[in-house]
Amino acid sequence: MSGRPKYKLKTTKVEKSVVEAYQKLERSVVKSYFAVENAFVGAYQKIEDKFVDTFLEEVTDEDEND
Repeated sequence: MSGRPKYKLKTTKVEKSVVEAYQKLERSVVKSYFAVENAFVGAYQKIEDKFVDTFLEEVTDEDEND
C-alpha cells in the first residue's frame, strides 16, 4: 500500500464478553440442531430399513445374468 496506516476495532472487555456469550449461544443452538437432525435421520433410516426388509431382496451377480 501507499504507507497508509492500518486500523482495527478496539476490543473492550464488554465486547469480548458479548462475543463469548454469542459463541456459547451459537454452539448450543448448533448442537441442538444436530440433535434434532440426527433424530429425524435415525427415524427415517428405521423406516427405510423396514421397507427394504419387507419389499426388497438382495440380487446376486448370478441373478442379474438370468
